Amino acid sequence: MKNSLMEEVYARMTVKFMKPRGRARHKFGAIPCERDGLKFPSKLERSYYDRLQILQKAGEVLFFLRQIPFDLPGKVRYVCDFQVFYANGDVSFVDTKGKDTALSQAKRKMVEDLYPVTIEIVSKV
Repeated sequence: MKNSLMEEVYARMTVKFMKPRGRARHKFGAIPCERDGLKFPSKLERSYYDRLQILQKAGEVLFFLRQIPFDLPGKVRYVCDFQVFYANGDVSFVDTKGKDTALSQAKRKMVEDLYPVTIEIVSKV
């Protein structure tokens, strides 16, 4: 009897927290996707990647890098989504955020205090 109760509880939890295909849901609803053989954790990040590729073909962007790590004190790491190098010589750091949490804001402030960078937040493309 105890075993069947556990199975019922597990079945209810699975229905609540799992997608129809059996994958766990992202806590903010981000949908993982791919483009050009690259995996992206959200549609927003993929859309920004597409935008950067268009700007690169137009000549406004020379090149860009993905997933730029910043080491912070206490073995903490902040990973910025994009570093963009523009044709006019400017360099920018861009992070795509559907929901900007207090933790990401705190880490971003630490990065900006420790390194000579400003991180731009993009929430819509």
